[in-house]
Amino acid sequence: MSIWLPKNASAARIREAQNARRNRKEVIKARSQGQITRRELMKWGLLTVGGTLMWKHGFNPLVRSAYASIPTGLPLSPLFGQLPFTQAMPRFDLLTRIPSPLTSPVFNPTPMRLSNQTPHLLDPRLPGVIKGESGPAEGRPPGEIWAHQRWNEFLPQIGFNVTQESGKRNTTYDPGVPANLNSDIPAGQQFDVQFHPKFPIQQQDSVWTFNGTVPPKLALMRYGEPVLLRHHNKLPFDIKQNGPNAFGRHTISTHEHNGHHGAENDGFTGAYQWPGQFYDYHWPWVLAGHFSFNTAATDIKASTPNGSGGLTKIPGDWHETMSSHWFHDHMFEHTAENTYKGNVAMSNLYSGLDRGNEVINDGVNLRLPSGRAKDWGNLDYDVNLMLADKAWDAQGQLDFDLADRDGFLGDRITVNLAWKPYFIVERRKYRFRILNAGPARFYKLALSDGTSFWQIGNDGNLLPNRVPLTQTDQLGVAERYDIVIDFAQPQWPLKTSVWLVNLAEHESGRLVAKDLSLSDALSGNSPDPGVGKILEFRILRAPSYPDNSQVPQVLIPNPDLTNVNNVRVRNFEFGRGADQTINDPQTASEGEWGVRVRTNSSSGDMLAAAYSRISAQPSFGRGATREVWNLKNGGGGWDHPVHIHFEEGQILKRDGSLANVPAWERGRKDVYRLHPGGEIQITMQFRDWQGMFMQHCHNTVHEDHAMLMRWEINDGGPPFLRPLPTPISKPQGYEFRAPDEILPND
Repeated sequence: MSIWLPKNASAARIREAQNARRNRKEVIKARSQGQITRRELMKWGLLTVGGTLMWKHGFNPLVRSAYASIPTGLPLSPLFGQLPFTQAMPRFDLLTRIPSPLTSPVFNPTPMRLSNQTPHLLDPRLPGVIKGESGPAEGRPPGEIWAHQRWNEFLPQIGFNVTQESGKRNTTYDPGVPANLNSDIPAGQQFDVQFHPKFPIQQQDSVWTFNGTVPPKLALMRYGEPVLLRHHNKLPFDIKQNGPNAFGRHTISTHEHNGHHGAENDGFTGAYQWPGQFYDYHWPWVLAGHFSFNTAATDIKASTPNGSGGLTKIPGDWHETMSSHWFHDHMFEHTAENTYKGNVAMSNLYSGLDRGNEVINDGVNLRLPSGRAKDWGNLDYDVNLMLADKAWDAQGQLDFDLADRDGFLGDRITVNLAWKPYFIVERRKYRFRILNAGPARFYKLALSDGTSFWQIGNDGNLLPNRVPLTQTDQLGVAERYDIVIDFAQPQWPLKTSVWLVNLAEHESGRLVAKDLSLSDALSGNSPDPGVGKILEFRILRAPSYPDNSQVPQVLIPNPDLTNVNNVRVRNFEFGRGADQTINDPQTASEGEWGVRVRTNSSSGDMLAAAYSRISAQPSFGRGATREVWNLKNGGGGWDHPVHIHFEEGQILKRDGSLANVPAWERGRKDVYRLHPGGEIQITMQFRDWQGMFMQHCHNTVHEDHAMLMRWEINDGGPPFLRPLPTPISKPQGYEFRAPDEILPND
């Protein structure tokens, strides 16, 4: 079966598919903007009980009678006469680090422990707002439960002041490296929001990005340096003002994936802000176990760069050190749209072990490829890569099919939001922090000539040992693979090129149809336009200075669980055919995907998401305790990258055996691949912070419809109570009510 309309499709076939697509999009647009209801769509026979749009001739271009087979619901995105690998790949744009945010005039009003409830006049274009009404300045829920935990112990030292807004020209680009290390793109280079300099500029509200600009943003942070990120919502007040192709929701919630922070700073899906508000996120950046492990800070490996070439010891378990993070929107039912639209950024987290300086030889620093000029955080040879499949219409405007419940697939692969770019490298080792930014596509990566490389990280964590590979595993949405490529190898003399190649072929957004051989992926014969070369490395330069970097055999071993008691086993199944037991359009989601919670007393039902339902309540860990969670894929026709907020875990078994866990999954993770019909067993500790968190599929379309559940830690002492009240966000402020449902917790 082909995926997009074939190149030899007849004009009649194309016209019928386009007409069906237009009809479909009109209904989707009306539904997304609240002009028609779910009940009306069902009455017209256009929507199933499970929430899926019916496959009707003249309405849906996926059906045979419409003469097309296109899971995106879109024709091939035009290339406007441009060839691949004709633009340089820009590095990420650094967010400005602002010292002392509690006294800096940039942060006005001053950040506070409690949510800022100062009234401000609401715009009457907001849903449910009458002219003259007021609402709180901050989108964080009020009260002690949503106050920043341990604020006075971790007062912010660094601030980031960011906006979410429609695309505009970037005139302040800062890649953090000189032009010769950025494919000759200098700092200050102006960027319009385009996927290629010869493509159309994105129109108003086609994209919504951090600060409204591209390239994507990067925050540099280090352990022991608490951060305050103020996120301003400058999206349109009018819910209907969401671009020419009508997708994206103007309310946002920012999830630092997978930060070890209190729930008030986690981006809970129901704790979102409205246009005209801000939300202050407090990221203390402590090692897990800060209050129970190495509390006297005596272990030099639990440390952070001090800015002068030395180290400052910090409490916690150094085996829990994290490195490659990202943050993104987590709006209830609209995460797929908003992240696809541009609400995605990355963050590098530095430590004594992974300090981003390759020459300091203190017995702690791993000296991974980075650079040497600064004490920490050098980016010369440490490069962030964001992979994101996109689709655009005939006018070049970003497009998305809201009715696709299996997983939207874009047909054009972008790297750092540039379509098929090149990147100039020197003949030396580079570290690449690779993020799959979704919404549904998997990637399996190789170099075009089959040369091997090292994988050193998976998700936000360095592995216990480096892993030599010629091909990666399938990289699921939200997973991060850190790899090292040595471009000094003899087969690559100066003035040669090698390409990063995607081997994973899709027929739908549910899962990878097959992994292609390197020769098949390069042949150009795959019906999936996302297969093949996606990034060119041009090896054009000798090293600017000697390569002092290392790739040690041993990186960061896992925490020792020998004396950590397992106090609880929980069982979760992810699948289709979900029921909704909560009749509340504010907190309960529509959709066929769901999660089943099995307990000793109940086999459980497959339930669609409702953030007013509590599905698990692990106890706050004051000592050496942990839980084991069994995650099961309830079907053979789909693949779920499952993300558990807040805690890193270790995989104990895959499909019943540790032997089935490959080397690249032997480290700590926060996204767990559930292969078709497969099971995985993990263990986690619940320490340091409390509140309501989430577990969900990170195929963001599955997450939105409705494979997500709420769990919480709420027994660690006041002000937390069991159960926690559910926050209900409105422009005029929050309401709180008791949870609508609490599943058995035995």
